[in-house]
Amino acid sequence: MSAAIATHRAEQVADETKATDAGQRYAQSLFELTIESNQLTQVEADLKALRAMAAESADLRRLIDSPAFSAEDKAKGLTAVAAKAKFQLLTAKFLGLVASNGRAGDLLGAISAFVELSAQHRGVVTAEVTTAKALTAAQLKGVSAAVATAVGKTPEISTRVDPSILGGIKVRVGSRLFDASLRSKLDSLKFALKRA
Repeated sequence: MSAAIATHRAEQVADETKATDAGQRYAQSLFELTIESNQLTQVEADLKALRAMAAESADLRRLIDSPAFSAEDKAKGLTAVAAKAKFQLLTAKFLGLVASNGRAGDLLGAISAFVELSAQHRGVVTAEVTTAKALTAAQLKGVSAAVATAVGKTPEISTRVDPSILGGIKVRVGSRLFDASLRSKLDSLKFALKRA
């Protein structure tokens, strides 16, 4: 995969995690239902698993994003994924509802919004750490300590490997992005050279 395509895919994945207004509303509704039915932990685990599946499967991303599939086909596909993964019934119904309402494109953003709501409910902060290579346990512990110091709360960290950043690290805490990746430094240098 060329560097340009890899960079575009990384930007696309980053954009997918931003919740739209519709995604926020779906996340809020699901969050309230999980609190009422005491299923918050299980549904959150299902949604995180689905997000990981989407990151690894081009076919699943295509099902979610492609306008070539009807809302009905997307609903059937996501319901089948939920059944195969043995997700909670509430999670499966949520996926089917979002897709059948023509909002499958908002799904990954809704998942991110739901995870944020859950973290706030538990009094913790979520942080997504992106590196070019997988972190060792010691490195992860160091990143966790640095994030805790920076935000003043204990973080729940999820990690993602993205070789397109070349090196360094990106940390997203809520809507804030701390970008110390080699790719962003090279892009900044390229921009400065173009302006010179």
